[in-house]
Amino acid sequence: MSDVLTLSGIGVPPYSARGASQSLEPISASQQLRRIINGELIDISRAEFRKYRSTVSCADQQPPAVDGVWPGQVLTVGCISELSYRTSGGAPARPVVAGSSRTEGSFTFYRPSLTMRVVSFSQDTNEYGAEVSWSLQLEEV
Repeated sequence: MSDVLTLSGIGVPPYSARGASQSLEPISASQQLRRIINGELIDISRAEFRKYRSTVSCADQQPPAVDGVWPGQVLTVGCISELSYRTSGGAPARPVVAGSSRTEGSFTFYRPSLTMRVVSFSQDTNEYGAEVSWSLQLEEV
């Protein structure tokens, strides 16, 4: 998958991200739900907080290019995870990674390009197994 995942600013070395996986989920600040006096659940969140957090993880032969990368650094992430919307009358909510848009039936799928800050990362090396496991936590700017 290293040809799918892109991390501008640090890059993706060969043999460091094959079979990588990625999660996308709303940041906690976007989840502002309250019950009103009659028990109805309402959404009081602000549109400005509709952002994603993401974890990219992998186990491969080489380490990721995280030398000199620290929490707070801004990266542009060409996501592995896809988003989708109804083709008729719909539009992508985020910038689209060039060439990643495809249509199936009445839906369009695309990989978003997200500007994100590094929250944390970890790396674990198994010398005997010749495997480097790593994880990169990010939040959309």
